[in-house]
Amino acid sequence: MKRITGLKSLSVNGRRLRGALALQVLAWVGLASPPAAYAGQYGDIETFASVPSAPGFPEGISVEGNRVYVSGPATAGTAETGPSQVLVYKRNTGQLESTITVAGENTAFEHALSCNAVDRKQRLYTLTAQLFAPPSERKGILRFTKKGKSYLQETYAEAFPNLPTCAFGPDFPGSCSLPNDLAFADDGNLYVSDSFQGVIWRVPPGGGAAQVWLQSPLLSGGGPFPIGVNGIRLDPSRQHVYFSVTFSAANPGVGAIYRVPLVAEPDTADIELVHEYAQGEAPDGFAFGRSGNLYVALAAANEISVLAPDGSELSRIASQDGDDIPLDAPANIAFDNARRSLLVTNHASLNPNPDHFAVLKVFVNDVASTLAKPSLP
Repeated sequence: MKRITGLKSLSVNGRRLRGALALQVLAWVGLASPPAAYAGQYGDIETFASVPSAPGFPEGISVEGNRVYVSGPATAGTAETGPSQVLVYKRNTGQLESTITVAGENTAFEHALSCNAVDRKQRLYTLTAQLFAPPSERKGILRFTKKGKSYLQETYAEAFPNLPTCAFGPDFPGSCSLPNDLAFADDGNLYVSDSFQGVIWRVPPGGGAAQVWLQSPLLSGGGPFPIGVNGIRLDPSRQHVYFSVTFSAANPGVGAIYRVPLVAEPDTADIELVHEYAQGEAPDGFAFGRSGNLYVALAAANEISVLAPDGSELSRIASQDGDDIPLDAPANIAFDNARRSLLVTNHASLNPNPDHFAVLKVFVNDVASTLAKPSLP
């Protein structure tokens, strides 16, 4: 079949189909069996839930059963403001069920929560950042265990150390580490992207001291806000670790998706380019669908990029006139399998607008590729 590129929409029986769904319809032509039914129009965007201005700036998102965990604030300028929080929403209704408030933060200093993940025991893991707090008060990863109507907080890993690759120089006076995203492997190892230090850390099963797993100039960031390695996920086959670089150190206008084999000691030579984004589109978090497609949040383009398994771009999803809340610096992605939709955190970080702090639901007629959720001590 000849590959068709640049297709924006297709009219079928009077219904306008957009992007990848239009491509799928063309692929179905001539096949004996009709396409499966779907519950919406590809690319439809609805508001799943609004996020209050405190904490605001939502970034991390995970789905566990009927709970959706959304963490924040993922921003600077939080000194002398309230503590970081994880908001717990009901997946089937979008209603706020409870709020987890981080204990022990020194809120006189910068403080933030970025992304989160869950394990097989339904415990929640969140990445913390305290750039200028005293070293004794910094934490790297917190774990929350549900106990009745509340959550028990514990430290899973201490703060990540400064490295000579710090984007602000080796003499930076605070913590240079910006732990941004995290992904479990089936063996319990946890892989964490560090956006200001151009490194991926590996935390052993059960927590403890992190080790440098992959370090390369390709992971380093550049420009006025040097976010390098950012989103991170294992591919569906568990053979590779995929990661995004938001603003390349070599050319800050370029971002990319890379992959590297999931081995004990990968090398820079093992890194493969999957897809490159130009013009400052800023790839951030992403998620694999069971289809094999990769859904990538483009923070500066305010779009979702859909990549095929071979790395080619199938389509872009953008807001339309009439959407209650537009895509605004989308940061991270999870799936609502029951509705075959993406749940996207609207970070609204580049031109902050509290009215845009939200989780948006984007219909893609796909479900999640199963994430690794190990059973940990």
